[in-house]
Amino acid sequence: MKSNRPVNLDLSTIKLPLSALASITHRASGVILFVGLIFMFWAFDVSLSSPEGFESVKLTLQQNFLAKFVLWGMLSALAYHCLAGVKHLIMDMDIGVNLENGHTMSQIVFALAAVFIVLAGVWVW
Repeated sequence: MKSNRPVNLDLSTIKLPLSALASITHRASGVILFVGLIFMFWAFDVSLSSPEGFESVKLTLQQNFLAKFVLWGMLSALAYHCLAGVKHLIMDMDIGVNLENGHTMSQIVFALAAVFIVLAGVWVW
């Protein structure tokens, strides 16, 4: 059965509303946190193994650019994920579920997340 509906195969032409982008990035930050747990569990395990292990992790986090970047990424993902999670909890209470309020709440989440991400960067570096 052939449909007469138009098919748009160019995904770059689709303009998603801000609330959809907030939802997608909330999921992406959850994936980043899940994958980042590998690094965090390693650092936790080594740091608790001995005083030398603790110093090793401390030195790695102080001197290694990649370790600092991963830590900053984890803190950034955590900040955004928590803020977006609070937004979803508020929406679960039937507050801000219409399009206009959802857009405003998404703007607030992105603005606060930007502030927290910059603060995390200042703290890590």
